[in-house]
Amino acid sequence: MSSTYARFDTVFLLSRFAGAKYSPLWPSSSSSSHSSLLSSGIHLRAKPNSRLRSVTAASSSSSGPIIAGSESIEIKSLPTKPIEGQKTGTSGLRKKVKVFMQDNYLANWIQALFNSLPLEDYKDATLVLGGDGRYFNKEASQIIIKIAAGNGVGKILVGQEGILSTPAVSAVIRKRKANGGFIMSASHNPGGPEYDWGIKTIDDDESPNLSDRYINFQFNYSSGQPAPESITEKIYGNTLSCHSTFMFDAMHAVTGAYAKPIFVDNLEAKPDSISNGVPLEDFGHGHPDPNLTYAKDLVDVMYRDDGPDFGAASDGDGDRNMVLGNKFFVTPSDSVAIIAANAQEAIPYFRAGPKGLARSMPTSGALDRVAEKLKLPFFEVPTGWKFFGNLMDAGKLSICGEESFGTGSDHIREKDGIWAVLAWLSILAHRNKDKKPGEKLVSVADVVNEYWATYGRNFFSRYDYEECESEGANKMIEYLRDIVAKSKAGENYGNYVLQFADDFSYTDPVDGSVASKQGVRFVFTDGSRIIYRLSGTGSAGATVRIYIEQFEPDVSKHDVDAQIALKPLIDLALSVSKLKEFTGREKPTVIT
Repeated sequence: MSSTYARFDTVFLLSRFAGAKYSPLWPSSSSSSHSSLLSSGIHLRAKPNSRLRSVTAASSSSSGPIIAGSESIEIKSLPTKPIEGQKTGTSGLRKKVKVFMQDNYLANWIQALFNSLPLEDYKDATLVLGGDGRYFNKEASQIIIKIAAGNGVGKILVGQEGILSTPAVSAVIRKRKANGGFIMSASHNPGGPEYDWGIKTIDDDESPNLSDRYINFQFNYSSGQPAPESITEKIYGNTLSCHSTFMFDAMHAVTGAYAKPIFVDNLEAKPDSISNGVPLEDFGHGHPDPNLTYAKDLVDVMYRDDGPDFGAASDGDGDRNMVLGNKFFVTPSDSVAIIAANAQEAIPYFRAGPKGLARSMPTSGALDRVAEKLKLPFFEVPTGWKFFGNLMDAGKLSICGEESFGTGSDHIREKDGIWAVLAWLSILAHRNKDKKPGEKLVSVADVVNEYWATYGRNFFSRYDYEECESEGANKMIEYLRDIVAKSKAGENYGNYVLQFADDFSYTDPVDGSVASKQGVRFVFTDGSRIIYRLSGTGSAGATVRIYIEQFEPDVSKHDVDAQIALKPLIDLALSVSKLKEFTGREKPTVIT
């Protein structure tokens, strides 16, 4: 092998282990001899039993080796969006330089490449990287090396200053028995900021006309030949779906112990898709309640333009859940209804169909409509999971939920946060099972919007006033009970006409036990509801909860923000209860 294509700046040995130390194997050399030109390198000595964490590497110059400590080892998953127009041609992917310099443009294509290859083609493998030295090669080399490292590539042979001819890359792949290689070249086309850069095919007869000013990129297989059409088509498909799909926030609570084995080890989510995954005694100074207020870190990520497709969180003891799509919040009331509506088709456990459905009284009536359409037994129970347990033991109930972020089934007798997340992932997997690479996926928002189109939307919100003085809160409830006692059907409450008002009571159909005073209800003729309850789940004072619900069958109105759609009813709820007068509270602690 001539030194023309045997000139390597760095042989990157990329470790899987965190805590590894880099040390030079031997001095770098700029000698033209084959042996010395391959001698510049870095080596990682990994600690035994280190955890899989991260890898980064950077090119050295010929002046000396790279020596890096463990602090430089880190894997990051960065959210991105699909980018149109990255279809690989016969000579690779070719675009203008400025196009490739856009955020994540090259990174998307490289990740799409790895997504398109079998794991054995690159995991712990050797790849070759080089090009013709044109403008943007150095920056591109860094991007390629980092993404290769993050995907578990074992070693990258890089030409000195990133320079290797196209035949040289092919020869090195074969000589070194590498698994493949990247060629950064636009063949005979001009280079520079206004011109061409590329990853190109070996046959430069396919190169574009000089005036096209393209960038071109190619991946060569282990035989030294360009990637076959079947692979380049798959790469193109993956460029259209290349984004971060999943994030789970364990809120430094108990589900952190389960998230990695379930989502990462079994379902192959990326390790960094688990946020706040280490259980801590003080929950990281956070409040482990998965709602829009206390799971703010997750909400902020999910509401970015480049946020993940699916996000979820669980609470301190793992029995509650919150589900989000990109810029889309799924209310717990809608969540349990959608799980029930899709259960038989999407979740193998329910292949024979659910036995029955149930919700707590304050939860919206969305689940009622699913039960009616599917002709299933339906139960409305007081708040408290024990009421579901009796029905399950009697074989009357399969799926149930509470608006307080609790969802579950008869596989156990408690609500189950991770179960709800897995149910949603099953629904999404089922809805996307026939999608081809590159096709737009059915999203969380799509699933919810299709559900609303079928069943109508129950606009729902809950206002929580936490740690109120107990005396004032109790006086408010007694005041409302007095109104209920005197109320009559047909009375006007602003623009709403009262159907009935009561203090909810429940007789268990299994054992006949009675639970009374379970929440003050005002139900109106259009199906709208206002409910008031005192919660007993806090440890100080009283939590006043107000539930507001309004049904909307008109699809054209389903995209209205819930707080806007419900504002007249919210104003009425605050006025009727005289909440400010009794509690002194101006604003709720949490709005769901």
